[in-house]
Amino acid sequence: MWLLDQWAERHILDAQRNGEFDSLAGSGKRLELDDDHHVPAELRAGYRLLKNAGCLPPELEQRKQALQLADLLQTVREDDPRFNELHRQFTLLELKLKQAGLNTDFLHGDYAGKLLNKINGES
Repeated sequence: MWLLDQWAERHILDAQRNGEFDSLAGSGKRLELDDDHHVPAELRAGYRLLKNAGCLPPELEQRKQALQLADLLQTVREDDPRFNELHRQFTLLELKLKQAGLNTDFLHGDYAGKLLNKINGES
């Protein structure tokens, strides 16, 4: 063990004995580790920083925005002056998602409606 490692370990043990870690948030609770094996190793640190800061990775942020726009477009009539701008934004986000390699079927499908019909026994 290197000298610096020994020095750090000694200070950590001293702090533990003095109870300096007892008042930390989550003290005595099980540590919940994120399952990030699907994230490439070179991106894990960056994604963890974004997550801890309350931010989403760009692809997921765009997905979230696209879903919001899809919902909004369903409430706006085609003759509304805002419709064309909202539709343009929606199309642009869908294109960005496709370029990022994400499937965009979730934007056009009525999965919830079909599932509800299936549950109710309708065809």
